[in-house]
Amino acid sequence: MDRAFPEPVERVASLLRVGAVDATVEELSGGARTAAEAAQAVGCKLDQIVKTLVFVCDGAYVLALVPGDRRADERRIAAELGAREVRVARADEVVAATGFEPGAVAPFPRRGVVGVLMERTLLQHGRVWIGAGSPTHLAALAPSDLQQLAGARTADLVARS
Repeated sequence: MDRAFPEPVERVASLLRVGAVDATVEELSGGARTAAEAAQAVGCKLDQIVKTLVFVCDGAYVLALVPGDRRADERRIAAELGAREVRVARADEVVAATGFEPGAVAPFPRRGVVGVLMERTLLQHGRVWIGAGSPTHLAALAPSDLQQLAGARTADLVARS
């Protein structure tokens, strides 16, 4: 992580350095529009890709970190937070909450997010891959380090298939 990155990616890389975690930031030559494309590009299983989703819960921004092969369940998120209303954030709200563009959202650092929930099944992996601030950058780290750096609370967040 010694080379220069675009500013949004540098925010993520800087937090990884300060957190002193064993992490790798990689640039994908063609980018990845989907979790499946990201998994293929870095050579991992789809459930090792972490989708960082922004929700508006009773008017406050919350992140949900879920595996790439699963869908977040808004009812489970609402129940976990004791929220009455939960919806997916609009693109402008994603930027306001995180400082990252949709498709490039990293779980940290963040601006206006009041809480972070992490699907507990992510902890079963040795390493997971997160968005790192641009559509062409991903970072790999241990899920326990992700949980610590994001200040995330684990929960059952995904829809049952």
